[in-house]
Amino acid sequence: MGTVIIFGLITLLALYGIVRSLRAKNILGILFALGTFAVFGWFTVMTVLHHGFPTGTH
Repeated sequence: MGTVIIFGLITLLALYGIVRSLRAKNILGILFALGTFAVFGWFTVMTVLHHGFPTGTH
């Protein structure tokens, strides 16, 4: 279940990268951040749908 947490954190960091790249008008940074956001965001959503939300105890 740690996978969904890691994917979620990467997705949030990619969103931050998109905002920061837009402010700096960095086209290559925007492209890479959008790609990362799309891929890891999709993995996050699909992992949550398939395995559910992570729980604190096993």
